[in-house]
Amino acid sequence: MDLKKILPKGGPPINEVSKYIEKYKNDLIVIKYGGNVFIDRNIFNNFIKDISILNKLGLSIIVVHGGGPRIKRELEKSNIQSKFLKGLRVTTDQIINIVENVLIDFNNDIVRSLKKIGSEAVSINTKENNIIEVVPEAEELGYVGIPNKINNDILLNIINENKIPIVSPLGLQKNQTFNINGDVAAGKIAESLKCRRLLLMTNVEGVLDKNKKLIEEISSSEILEMIKNETITSGMIPKISTCLNAINNGVTAVGIIDARPQHSILFELFSDKGSGTLIRK
Repeated sequence: MDLKKILPKGGPPINEVSKYIEKYKNDLIVIKYGGNVFIDRNIFNNFIKDISILNKLGLSIIVVHGGGPRIKRELEKSNIQSKFLKGLRVTTDQIINIVENVLIDFNNDIVRSLKKIGSEAVSINTKENNIIEVVPEAEELGYVGIPNKINNDILLNIINENKIPIVSPLGLQKNQTFNINGDVAAGKIAESLKCRRLLLMTNVEGVLDKNKKLIEEISSSEILEMIKNETITSGMIPKISTCLNAINNGVTAVGIIDARPQHSILFELFSDKGSGTLIRK
């Protein structure tokens, strides 16, 4: 493998990349990209390039995408008001149809963009290759689901063909589509496959201490202490809950990574310094 041809300028050093490729070669990595990150098309294009690089380096990756801002835009176009309870969108009959269409369109956009630069990807959503069965989260939330079963075989078959599964955060219960929080969907997939890494790519630096300085590595017990003393507050708590559930259910470590700087995911996986915050048990 000619790393010089695959790696981008401004990415991690080749000697470090060689070391970490060996480390990850038999492991699974789930990468969740938040919808807020994708508002900027330049960030989207950088993401596509980096995911393609990971694929060409032989890593086994699964991508879960968000889509909140796109859904919001489509609902506004249709003059539909959204309500939120505990950070989750109340999802009516009318809203679930829009959510499903927006997420599947976005999913297809990612698959097409990867194909253009030489990486084969496969759409995973409620219309094709569905892998997520759900139970309803709460009656008052409507069609919002919690994953209770993941079809690992579909994912593993795609990965074994050196293709990238691209997963929309949607699931089914008796042929009814449910919306799923993207972080929760990614976390449940990572748990089901006992992945080495779950990486949550977002629009914040990572976990910050009381002085707003980035914490590069932290244990689950230290995280719980930070929630207790209110260093970590409401906006970050749902994301942190996903991280803690994952590392308590077979995932080796979880990263919260700022997706805005170029190649941040490559630096997280392939450099000694890493990027963002790594949470271990």
